[in-house]
Amino acid sequence: MAADSRRPSRPALTGSTGRPREGVITGYLFKTVREQIPLTQPGLAEALGVDSTTIQGWESGRRPLTATRAGTLRSITRKLIQLGAPAEVLRLLDEAVDADAIVSHAMSGPPTNRMSDHPLSGWVFTRNTTHLLAWALNGTPPAALPAQPARRRHGPTASSPLLPADERAAFFAHMRRAAELADQAGVSGALLRRQALYLSSYDRATDTHRWLADMRKTTHHPKGWTLHWADTRSLAASLTRHGDNEPMQAFIRHGMGTETGEIANLNYWAYWLGIDRIPRSDDTFMVDTTGGHWDGLTLLRGLTNRLTPGLGCIDLNAHSVWALLTARRGLLAADPSLNTELSTRVSALLDGNSISAQTRRELEAVHYGLNLHT
Repeated sequence: MAADSRRPSRPALTGSTGRPREGVITGYLFKTVREQIPLTQPGLAEALGVDSTTIQGWESGRRPLTATRAGTLRSITRKLIQLGAPAEVLRLLDEAVDADAIVSHAMSGPPTNRMSDHPLSGWVFTRNTTHLLAWALNGTPPAALPAQPARRRHGPTASSPLLPADERAAFFAHMRRAAELADQAGVSGALLRRQALYLSSYDRATDTHRWLADMRKTTHHPKGWTLHWADTRSLAASLTRHGDNEPMQAFIRHGMGTETGEIANLNYWAYWLGIDRIPRSDDTFMVDTTGGHWDGLTLLRGLTNRLTPGLGCIDLNAHSVWALLTARRGLLAADPSLNTELSTRVSALLDGNSISAQTRRELEAVHYGLNLHT
């Protein structure tokens, strides 16, 4: 790897207390919940039996919700439901706590050689957790967060939990170094390497694509499932964020050229989209052949929503639809309204030029199957 592609480690960034910042994402999500009830800070403070400064501290992250006792946080959540808080937003609070734990760890200083100490080395994160992190890294609202109604506010106010530029730089420097240390550790660092690489791809620095490409040089290129399968898939997805589609197309040709590879991909999708809700401590769940932890029709709905021209991973999304329908042919007879939506999206992709030749062949097969069920 080119030495000049690495960023130097930066000191930890701290708040006014001298401790690493915590609870920024959870706090902003909590504010979103309050505004959707809707209540003012004093109004919610009265409803919860706390003072307004407590609510202000929770929302700003100065007094993080993550430090609240588990029983108290559960009680607060139940009260918010009674007050009319949207359940789909409250469901994100637990994942926001996970996202804040990752930010806090990165802000605490450079990573160490002890892989087990890093929060990314002990559990497989989901789309919601990743998107909540991206909310703090680039300001993009999570896909699972309902569209927010415009509200009039007095004075300037943040529209997202976006971290300041210096904190984002420190976060990405930490992730790069963590990925490099995990790469040196081999199998014991596989999960940390994969997940740190993926988060690094949200970095908009000019050298990010080059750094990811350098890291790809140390990535194995499996045919079907191996211990490196998930790493190769995630890195290919990371590179599409920077306009480099060739690694993903190569992965589809080789990494999913076997039945095991296809099963691993569908299992991963089900977990990533939150359909399989069992927490996972490593990537081996992807080769579970039982398929008992997720519903095929629910997965098809989730994948159909991702058939949008212009998405970086459109080839992967389309291939996954084709693979799911190939494995479970009865799905096309299960929901006529979903078939209509799927047909519309497939037709739009076939009419455009954003897909590879292989993806076009696979979508033509999907289109043919849909015609048989109309």
